[in-house]
Amino acid sequence: VQLQASGGGLVQAGGSLRLSCSASGGTFRNYAVAWFRQAPGKEREFVAALSRSGSYPSYSASVKGRFTISRDYVQNTVYLQMNSLKLEDSADYYCAAGRSVISSSIARSDMYAYWGQGTQVTVSS
Repeated sequence: VQLQASGGGLVQAGGSLRLSCSASGGTFRNYAVAWFRQAPGKEREFVAALSRSGSYPSYSASVKGRFTISRDYVQNTVYLQMNSLKLEDSADYYCAAGRSVISSSIARSDMYAYWGQGTQVTVSS
């Protein structure tokens, strides 16, 4: 499956952005999906994930309550709605998909075989 992320940009602290990740080349509903991010000089970190059924969202503690992950099976797209953005949310955001993701490991990047290119999010003060 091929993933194409978009929607990044420059936003002021407290603002909102919605990232999109369009999937092609596979049966989208067979994949768990996730967003990760990587800031300059830091390791890639888990942000949010959604099971194949879309019923069980998972979030990192740093974004829980501010970010929402969702998926559209008709459009084959995953979204990340980001509200109340903070300076520390600035990073390159990557979408990922995996067929064999188990719920206990949904935050592990090695569970995901397919990755989109990053989309940059910059939060300014």
